[in-house]
Amino acid sequence: MGVVFFDVDGTLVPATSSSLFLADFLGHRDELVKAEDAYASGDLDNRQVSELDARGWAGVREEQVSGWLDGLPLVSGIAETVGWCRRNGLVPVLATLAWSPVGSYLADRFGFHAFSGPRLETTSGRFTGRVACHFDEYSKRDFALAKARESGVAPGSCGAVGDSRSDLPLFASVGLSVAFNASAGARAAATVTVDGGDLRGVLPALSRLVTATR
Repeated sequence: MGVVFFDVDGTLVPATSSSLFLADFLGHRDELVKAEDAYASGDLDNRQVSELDARGWAGVREEQVSGWLDGLPLVSGIAETVGWCRRNGLVPVLATLAWSPVGSYLADRFGFHAFSGPRLETTSGRFTGRVACHFDEYSKRDFALAKARESGVAPGSCGAVGDSRSDLPLFASVGLSVAFNASAGARAAATVTVDGGDLRGVLPALSRLVTATR
C-alpha cells in the first residue's frame, strides 16, 4: 500500500490556477495575476496572496462556487488515474494550496480520498472576505506526512505529483516525486519528469510505487 499526493494548480488545472479561474467570476483577476506572479518569483508569500484573494470573495454565496467549478479547465485522465491508483493499492489524495471549496469539489467529482488547502471564513452561507485558515507549502508537506501516518505508510512508500515551488518541500519528503508539466525548479527536484496533456502519463512512474509495496 502507498499514498500518492496530487497537486491541483498547474498540475490538474493546466496553464492557470483555480484561484485565477474563480477570480474571473469574482472580478479581481488582474490583481490576482500580479500577486501570483510575485509569489512565483518569491516577492510575496502565500499568506499575502491568500489575503488579497480572499477579499474578492466577500459576500459571495457558498453554493455559487460549485456551479462555477463545473467549468474549471482540467487535464485529461484524472478519473482514470484515480481509478488506477485505487486498483493498485495506492491511495489518491489532493495535496494542494487551492482553496478548500476547490479541493472538496475535485475530491467529490473524481474520488480522491482527502484534500488539503486553506479555508475561507464564512458566515450565514456567505464568504466574509477573510481567511479562516492559512496553508502554505510546508503545511502541504505536513498534511501529506500526516495522511501517510494515518494510512500506516512510510514516506518512502509515497509519491507526489506536482509542478511548482509549492511542491518542493513535499517532493523532498516522499520516495517518488513526479514533475508534471513543471517549472525548472520542480523538474530539478523531482525523481521523474513527465510532460503532456493527460495525467495518465504519470502512471509508468507511479508503477514504481506499486512494485516497491508488493
